[in-house]
Amino acid sequence: MAPRRKCPVCGSKQWHKDSSSGLVACSEGHVIQNFRNESGETQDLGNYTMRKRTLKSGHKKGRQSRADPKLYHGERARFHYYQCLQLVLRKQIAALIALWGLPPEFETVCRDIWALHLTLLPRPPPAEPYHHMREQKSSDPDAGDTKPFLDNLEESRSDDNDGDSPQSSSSSSEEEDPELAELLHENSELSSSDEDEDKDHTSPKHGVQSSYRFVGTYDRPVNCIVVLVLACWTIRLPVMYKDFIDVIESYELPYLDFLRLLPSDMTCHLTKHAVRALSPHFPPSTLYIHRLASRLAKLMYANYGVFTPELNASPVLWRVVQQCLGGTPTLYRLAKRLGRILSLPLTLHHSLSPTLRCAPGDPEIQLYDNVPPELALVATAIVVLKLVYGLDGKLRLPRDVEDPASAFPDVHGYLSAFRGMGEADTRYNEKRFSSRVPMSTGDMDLATIDEFLDFCERVLVKSQRGESDQQILDNYFPLSTESRGARFEVIASHSIVKGLPTTKINVGDTTVLQPGESYTIYHSRDVLGNLPEEQALIITRSAKWVGVSDDYLCGVVERFERRLRRWYYKERRREKEEQESEGEGHG
Repeated sequence: MAPRRKCPVCGSKQWHKDSSSGLVACSEGHVIQNFRNESGETQDLGNYTMRKRTLKSGHKKGRQSRADPKLYHGERARFHYYQCLQLVLRKQIAALIALWGLPPEFETVCRDIWALHLTLLPRPPPAEPYHHMREQKSSDPDAGDTKPFLDNLEESRSDDNDGDSPQSSSSSSEEEDPELAELLHENSELSSSDEDEDKDHTSPKHGVQSSYRFVGTYDRPVNCIVVLVLACWTIRLPVMYKDFIDVIESYELPYLDFLRLLPSDMTCHLTKHAVRALSPHFPPSTLYIHRLASRLAKLMYANYGVFTPELNASPVLWRVVQQCLGGTPTLYRLAKRLGRILSLPLTLHHSLSPTLRCAPGDPEIQLYDNVPPELALVATAIVVLKLVYGLDGKLRLPRDVEDPASAFPDVHGYLSAFRGMGEADTRYNEKRFSSRVPMSTGDMDLATIDEFLDFCERVLVKSQRGESDQQILDNYFPLSTESRGARFEVIASHSIVKGLPTTKINVGDTTVLQPGESYTIYHSRDVLGNLPEEQALIITRSAKWVGVSDDYLCGVVERFERRLRRWYYKERRREKEEQESEGEGHG
């Protein structure tokens, strides 16, 4: 190759070599001096030639992995995650049996529903011990002779094909059954196509939950609460979602920060994503539990024919009337009658109740039929209160002694007592240390601070220590209990409403409205409008008692009011048609 230097005559750097003479000249034609071109030709070559090659060593150079070998990953981690959930569910079942005095058959019902829940998951738990055993044996070269027969024929064929001699591979292929090989080939193609479809379907779902990797909506710890709810409905217990939320917030039911209740030999294998999934910081909401419970009940009935009975509504309605609204037996009787007219949803899913009517001209009649049943009962009782009192600032008095409104307490006394029920919940309720109640330690008195310290000791201290250590501390180093004698007793909020005077009978005053007259329906989506003070008071406390927002409860109340209005006009038209038909018959 010509040197890259300047021509001493013209200074050019472009050189070319003449093929005929072998001289090197620049672009201007100046020949470079003292340039020698040698070429050698060989006549005979020997039997040996030199070839350069690179020898690769088998040792890989690089830094060692810093991953913790105790942590589980992949399908093995998912199986271990469900093992932790199952242990937590067993602790929750034991806690509920001891807390509510449930029969021992409750555990059997929970076990069966949990098994159905696992089979109905979009991604059921894998058979981790079997696959992990295969992974370990495939990585161990000495375990080839002791491989059990449970490995499939395709792996054994691949092991035979790894031999050094081509004769062994040809002989093994001749001995195989062609029909069996074809079946294995079809099975492998189907499995690969199913895996590709699963990846396509699950990729957008798991992209949203990328922080939890293998944890989806139906894999979270709240599904253990859903199993408990379905078990209670199965044995016809009159429970509400509020009951589970209350025992969760009081740490009587293991749910919040229950990871510390698991043994260390299980928690040491959890990754940070699994630890985050097993550490809920807040109790689930009423609507969230109902949505998951409704889905599971529907799938159990659709796939296995397992029917979940309807709610034991009578005790729950009495709790709504007495504890939430502070009502009377008359309110209970009217709410029960109105609920029958409205065809209230008393099942977890509307598909489980085929008796619900659906008017052909009203496609939205079932819009709020999938609400929590206790929420439907609360909305029905509020409609009854609006029919009796109006709750719009206008006085309504009955004109007949036989009117059911005459058995209700006076509206002014009832509303003042209702405000006292809200104050009693804040001051003397045993659940006042929950996260939903705003409370500052600066506003507590000495007795309340002592109760709060006892609550913290029970929640944070006793569950972490061993039983023997705690017993030694209680026996030899007891805390002072001098200031604990002056505690406030737990006051039932509904007992405040007792002893109120009844509603007076209107005699001769035609300007005063009657109960049910001039009924006003407020649109729940009117963001600029405001509810009357009386109705807003009842809506706020009732929504807080059930565990939903005020707007959601207003929407349910509005839907039931419009359904009642349609039923009323339909009955009037039917009565009018009957009267006309009777008149034509007599004529």
